[in-house]
Order: sequence, then C-alpha cells, then structure tokens
Amino acid sequence: MRALTVTFNPAIDQTVTLDRLVPGEVHRAHAVRQNAGGKGVNVASCLADWGVSVSAYGLLGSDNAAPFDALFAAKGIEDRFIRVAGATRVNLKLVDPAGTTDINLDGLAVDAGRAEMVAAAICDAARGGDLVVLAGSLPPGCPPDTYAALTERLRAIGCRVILDSSGLPLKCALEMEQPPHVVKPNRDELAQMLGRDLPDLPAMVEAAATLRQSGVALVVVSMGEHGALFVSDEGALTAWLAVGELASTVGAGDAMVAGIAAAVLEEASLERTARLATAFAVAKLGMIGPNLPTLASVHALADEVTVTPVKMTAKTAAGEAK
Repeated sequence: MRALTVTFNPAIDQTVTLDRLVPGEVHRAHAVRQNAGGKGVNVASCLADWGVSVSAYGLLGSDNAAPFDALFAAKGIEDRFIRVAGATRVNLKLVDPAGTTDINLDGLAVDAGRAEMVAAAICDAARGGDLVVLAGSLPPGCPPDTYAALTERLRAIGCRVILDSSGLPLKCALEMEQPPHVVKPNRDELAQMLGRDLPDLPAMVEAAATLRQSGVALVVVSMGEHGALFVSDEGALTAWLAVGELASTVGAGDAMVAGIAAAVLEEASLERTARLATAFAVAKLGMIGPNLPTLASVHALADEVTVTPVKMTAKTAAGEAK
C-alpha cells in the first residue's frame, strides 16, 4: 500500500521564540525558524521519517517554493505539487513559556479549475489499496465540498482515505454516501460541527459514535494534554503519554495523523493504532519542525503509552446517536 498526501493550502511556518508574549509590547526574538508546512506536508514529512514511501500533492506558490523543494529532496518525498503564480502563505507561530500563539493566513486564492487539477492528478496516480491523506483547510475560492468529491472518487478507485479537516469541508465529507475511512477532529472542532458542547468523555464517545454512524471506520478525537480518544468497531479507548522535552508544538496534531496513517498501512489493531499515533505526536514535540526522532525512540514511546478501554453503551457501540 502506498501513501499519498494532499495539501490544498500549504504554508511556510515561521516560528518566532520570545521570552514572553505581551500584547501591545515591542518584543525581541530569541530565534526565528522557517519550515515548509501545511497539514499534508507535515504528515508526509513524518511518514518519510518513519520510512514510508510517500508522494505529496497540492498547490504551491512558485514565488517561495524553495523550502518545500528542500524538504522533499532531503526526505525523498515524491513532489507532485502543482506550482501556481504567487507566493505560498506564511503562518506566524509565536512561542513563549505560556505556549504557542498561531497567526494563520487564508492562503492563495484558488478557483475550482485549479482544485480539479490537483484532484485529477491524484486520481490518475492512485491505485486500489493506496492510502490517501487529505489534510488541512481549503484556500479561498476552493469549493467547500472539495474533500467530499475527492473522497468519493478515491473510494471508487479502492483507496483508503484519512481526512483531517474541520468545519464545512469535514461536514460535507461526512454527508457523502462513501465518507472517509478515518477522521481526526479535535474536541473543539467536533463540538462545533455537531453544534453541542462535549463536556466529558462519555459525551465525546457519543459524538464519535455519531460520526461512525455515517460510515467512518475510525474516529480519533484529539484532546490536547489529555491525550486522544479512538473509536472503531473494536471498541473505544483513550491513549495518553507524558510529554518529555518540549521543542515545539507546531505540527503535533499532524504527526498524530501520520501515526494513524502508519498504523493503517500496517493494518494495525485499535490499540496499536492508538499507541503509534500518540507516540508520533509526543515524539514530534521534542523536535523542531515536522520531524520525528529515530525509529527506535518512537517504538520505545509507543510501548510507554497508557491505553485505557472506555465503556460504550449498546447504542454507541453500534454507531448510533443516543
């Protein structure tokens, strides 16, 4: 099974490290770093570190594509991005002891024709059994059902699809007769999409069951410092691992998606999936940029993950809303 990633709205992540972020004040940066990014790019980068052969698709502004060229060349990622006139957006990450403040831009305006160029390219290349990761926001001008339509085409080919998006693009994809195999919203994204609060774990299990009712095989809900919830036909469980040395939180969620993808590629059990996804995310926290440490380090972290089964009612186990 091959891995392919799609990033319609890539970004150059500029991370600025500060002593302390104070609104309205003048600051002097301790360090500034730029990394080629965007959710699908970050997933491809981590999969490449894991030793997976991966091809990256999407749209790049030709004016500042050099960081992406360098990343793809360094990691052996097959570059299938289509270059368009203009500059890829630059997202600002302000890091201080309190955490990371994200300032994300909309990205290059894209019409339906450009989006179809990417969709056609990946559908021409994809083969039955391939794993395709669709990740990130959609740029201005890109139809909100872009992921839904692409998922339908890819599933018709026989591909397995992981979708990591939010809002209307996620909602459209879940309303299709053939939804993605895997979705990974965070707690807030899931609550927003369903239009209700998710105050505790039982509420999140019920919400995940609602998504599974639409035909999604695996729902992963990331919960920040509380770990993540994993729900499939094998049941439900939570996974958590203490964070060691923290270098950067940028791209940790994307690393989790890469871990899920790696587990799907090895046809892993639900527990193995939870361990690997959590280990990827925590391992990335100790690295600058969308990178993993050595394979041995990630395997060791996977063994340390605390996995806790979660009781499901008969209705939620069947994927039905209570």
